[in-house]
Amino acid sequence: MVSAFAARRRTLPGFGLTMGLTLSWLSVIILIPLAGLFLKSLELSPEQFWTILSGRRTLNALRVSFGLAFAAACVNLVMGSIIVWALVRYRFPGRRLFDAIVDVPFALPTAVAGVALTALFAEKGWLGAPLAALGIKVAFTPAGIFVAMIFIGIPFVVRTVQPVLQDLDPEIEEAAGSLGASRWQTVIRVILPSLAPALLTGFALAFARAVGEYGSVIFIAGNLPNVSEIAPLLIVIRLSEFRYADATAIAMVMLVVSFVIIFAVNRLQRWAQSRIPAR
Repeated sequence: MVSAFAARRRTLPGFGLTMGLTLSWLSVIILIPLAGLFLKSLELSPEQFWTILSGRRTLNALRVSFGLAFAAACVNLVMGSIIVWALVRYRFPGRRLFDAIVDVPFALPTAVAGVALTALFAEKGWLGAPLAALGIKVAFTPAGIFVAMIFIGIPFVVRTVQPVLQDLDPEIEEAAGSLGASRWQTVIRVILPSLAPALLTGFALAFARAVGEYGSVIFIAGNLPNVSEIAPLLIVIRLSEFRYADATAIAMVMLVVSFVIIFAVNRLQRWAQSRIPAR
């Protein structure tokens, strides 16, 4: 009894205070704005809501945003894992520099990233010119959106998986090899199960960032309705047209779909974590 009381006294600032501050801060910053959006959407009748969402331009904008964000997150999941493996498992000249470069999309203003990518992949850009010679156009097409989403999402996978791989003892891989496991068997049965929760978390973060990305995308997208127009841009357009109901409906759909996908990924993450054998 005395030890439990002493443990509570040693805990500063205390559970009650920290929990109260946590709930208050989350409510002000996250829950209240989201609740406001939800209540605003209730002003629309089901018929009005469906009419707004079933419009061709709205459906195409949502398809572009979610489809390309998912594809970009998948690419980042694979390439980010390879980058992490190289940075953690090998020592080579310039490794610290490459490790720092990964954080550039975090620090770079999104508008600057968009302008840089547009200049690079334009038809007369350093990469755009040789691609254009091959008949491949990136800037001002959905492909440009895809490239921008990969650019802003890669650090989320790398920085999520990197500390987990650093804590994974290489001796486990050596033990698997000494027991007769091939390299692929070691990767699939030993390494991936341990990294699966972090990989899923990085995927969810990269996907969520790509879905809501605006600044770096609009410069390279071309913003053609029904072709390369993203949902966040359509929301801004509807607001500028004083069509608040349309903007609210689109934002509500993005919120619900993003929440469902992230919730599903988190459930998969917990399932994968529960299957990791205790050490």
